Amino acid sequence: MNIEQILASKVNEAVKKHYEMEPENIEFQPTRKDFEGDITLVVFPMLKQIKTNPAQLAENIGKYLEEEVEEVAAYNVIQGFLNIVISNKYYINFFNEVKDREDFGILLPQSDASGIMVEYSSPNTNKPLHLGHIRNNLLGYSVSEILKAAGNEVYKVQVINDRGIHICKSMVAWQKFGNAETPESTGLKGDKLVGNYYVKFDKEYKKEIAQLTEEGKSEDEAKAQAPIFVEAQEMLRKWEANDPEVVKLWSTMNQWVYDGFEKTYEALGVNFDKNYYESETYILGKDNIQKGLEDGVFYKKEDGSVWIDLSDEGLDEKIVLRSDGTAVYMTQDIGTAIQRFADFDINQMVYTVGNEQEYHFKVLFLILKKLGYDWADALYHLSYGMVDLPSGKMKSREGTVVDADDLIKEMAETAKNISEELGKLEGYSETEKEELYRIIGLGALKYYILKVDPRKRILFNPEESVDFQGNTGPFIQYTYARIQSIMRKADFDTSAELSKDFSFHEKEKELIKQIQLFPETIGLAAENHSPALIANYTYELVKSFNSFYQNVQILGIDDEEEKVFRVQLSGLVANVIKSAFKLLGIEVPERM
Repeated sequence: MNIEQILASKVNEAVKKHYEMEPENIEFQPTRKDFEGDITLVVFPMLKQIKTNPAQLAENIGKYLEEEVEEVAAYNVIQGFLNIVISNKYYINFFNEVKDREDFGILLPQSDASGIMVEYSSPNTNKPLHLGHIRNNLLGYSVSEILKAAGNEVYKVQVINDRGIHICKSMVAWQKFGNAETPESTGLKGDKLVGNYYVKFDKEYKKEIAQLTEEGKSEDEAKAQAPIFVEAQEMLRKWEANDPEVVKLWSTMNQWVYDGFEKTYEALGVNFDKNYYESETYILGKDNIQKGLEDGVFYKKEDGSVWIDLSDEGLDEKIVLRSDGTAVYMTQDIGTAIQRFADFDINQMVYTVGNEQEYHFKVLFLILKKLGYDWADALYHLSYGMVDLPSGKMKSREGTVVDADDLIKEMAETAKNISEELGKLEGYSETEKEELYRIIGLGALKYYILKVDPRKRILFNPEESVDFQGNTGPFIQYTYARIQSIMRKADFDTSAELSKDFSFHEKEKELIKQIQLFPETIGLAAENHSPALIANYTYELVKSFNSFYQNVQILGIDDEEEKVFRVQLSGLVANVIKSAFKLLGIEVPERM
């Protein structure tokens, strides 16, 4: 048990003894720096139950804790706040126990651990990954790692949207304008080549719409009758009818895209345990819709399209099959969810998808519940805000997106320029420098995105993210490298345990208290699906270490026990930084 759990149990006992009831709300917070104490019990929430003077309540609890809890050295009461002083002995025992643990704070999955599936990335095979996908991938991967560190069995998956009208648009454009070019013949990554044809389709489509409106068609008529769009619709029908030529072209172009995606995932440092494909799961979705139609969950309109009416639940009507029998996104999402619960022993599924799809997921979860799947209550939409750039919003169809591969390269280049300006890399080989630029650039990108609460929109500024000062990835990486330098210079035995009568400098104690919060922070981050809690915890730890570093001598102090302890403490901080950054998918360099 950590100190808060020990205290909570004893506070419960104290209230029972004095007031013959159990408190419903026991709230602790760190003691303010201008008061004596380590942990403060806020007694005001208890006054709803216990009708008494807050100072008297705090005094009664404080006296009981001092008498009954060996870890409590003293207490004081200030205006209804009970400030508790924790004994040195407790911190000494804690430090001796964890100082050599590289896995401090990380829980291994138990045999009965919850199975949680996290879906992220889930791209369309008609364009390369962009900045929005980067936030999605970083968020999904990090949440997976955090849930795993909290003791869960975690499965990382993506569903690849490899079918549908958008895929057919790229295929039609390549057929019409591609001159049989391939990734090999052009030297382009396959996802970029296919993406170019998605943009080309949109340009041709707009030209045809403009021509038809000039000829007197309404805009809606022009959009529906544009020849290139009609071709794409026909291609989708042929694909669903398993036309050999269409399926062959579809397989070829999708493979180009998969090969391209794989290179981007590798560069970004994310991975998956299993890929699901819309082309394989939409059939299961259609089968379930047919059954739901028979059971009265869905209804058919005159044109043959299939819908569900959710107006009684405060939502709207939603189409689940088009009039020509072809599937929509909802169709495959129904099939994919059912398939996943059949494939894996899981009791929760997390969908990492942007907040513009919130309505879609409310509908999906409700449909699955109405279809009789009990696990529908265990589905969670990890909704996140969009990523904007100083230049404005991105648009895929117009080809104005920030390409993921280009951004990863740009981040390394930005790290290189700033590092050269600061002159930090004397004595490095060119290979070492390039690797360091990659680690710093990617670390800057990932930290900048993950330090923000997922629900908030982000304005991404590459240069700001690579600042070596402030709440940035490079600042934390630099602190880690500084600690590694200390560890390399410590050419003496650092294995001794702290003696029972050791007395801490206030900066040492502050640092130990911050380290103690790491396991709890992982738990909170898992519960809230928020890497931002890990990122900002790490920044606070680094600030605390830098304050310690500036206020005490480490290697230059004469007292042997103090010197050994400060090296050990520095090493433990480095371990926690490394563990925390691993949860964010960020590497830490040994030298900078």
